[in-house]
Amino acid sequence: MKHDIATVQGIGDLFSFDEIIDVRSPAEFAEDHIPGSLNCPVLDNAQRIEVGTLYKQVSPFAARKVGAAYVAENIAHHLRQAFVERPKSWRPLVVCWRGGQRSAALTYVLRRIGWDARQLEGGYRTYRRLVVDQLAVLPRGLQMKVICGATGSGKSRTLQAIGRLGEQVLDLEALACHKGSVLGVLPEAPQPSQKLFESRLLTAIQRFDCTRPVYVEAESRKIGCLHLPAALIETMRAGECLSIEASFTARVDFLLHDYAYFLCAPERLDACLQPLRSLHSVDTLLRWREYASTGRWRELVSELLAEHYDPLYTRSQSRNYAGFEAPQQFATADLTPAGIDALAQQICRRPPEPACTASA
Repeated sequence: MKHDIATVQGIGDLFSFDEIIDVRSPAEFAEDHIPGSLNCPVLDNAQRIEVGTLYKQVSPFAARKVGAAYVAENIAHHLRQAFVERPKSWRPLVVCWRGGQRSAALTYVLRRIGWDARQLEGGYRTYRRLVVDQLAVLPRGLQMKVICGATGSGKSRTLQAIGRLGEQVLDLEALACHKGSVLGVLPEAPQPSQKLFESRLLTAIQRFDCTRPVYVEAESRKIGCLHLPAALIETMRAGECLSIEASFTARVDFLLHDYAYFLCAPERLDACLQPLRSLHSVDTLLRWREYASTGRWRELVSELLAEHYDPLYTRSQSRNYAGFEAPQQFATADLTPAGIDALAQQICRRPPEPACTASA
């Protein structure tokens, strides 16, 4: 094996280097990358397309002539801007798509300067295989406590409060940038790619202590457009269920606050209701649109819960989660921030915070 090639057996081997330099284009990097890596493209998005087109339509030789000039210019830029302050002892790992010419070019220059740079054998594809392999195994070793509850029960907020108490939590909706329902699209926060979601998910799972429970919110196989790995969803569905039994009024109040951004953009809400056309009558959808256009939000939320979310929730949970038949139940009529904190303490079996008493 060449002395400038790094062969890795596990993801941990990647982080034995001082830094990971990803030389792929910004578009490739945005789709997915090794966590913590630095993007220093040797071909930008437009240059990569240009060189690839020359390779296919003219000849590999023509592509290499143009590509080499771009690569040289970009490497010179990175040397001046990104690497100039690195010490002589710096030991980077250089990554491209498959461990080919792009990473080889930067590795060669860095080694000629005097740094102990290594090129990742197989490139990003090696890392991606490791992610897929690990996500098929690691979730099965987790002890999962699953927070259940009808829509509007404050499950995500409760999960975050449990985390603040020092417990291990896996916040899948935060990783997926989606609230997990037909109205779950977050404004100005697009979902990551499937690959980037899985990278973030594996990073989170690797941090867990498998001797302690991991709290997670009950989810379906998809969050928005993203799929959960089979090993994870199977482990969740076999976990202990902790069910929040919130009053209907508290749930409506909670949703009116938690989804307040829809109140400023009823047209966005109307678009989110379109997938429900196959589940509800035209008259029902027209009535809900009228509620939104006239600002009758409490009526809209109440009907969505009673006629759509609650029936769907009961069918889904009883069919998919083994522990849902006899869950631990936590009743509440208070889903304010203080009420959710108290609920989290109850779920974690923590004594409530002592009330502050006024001094005499």
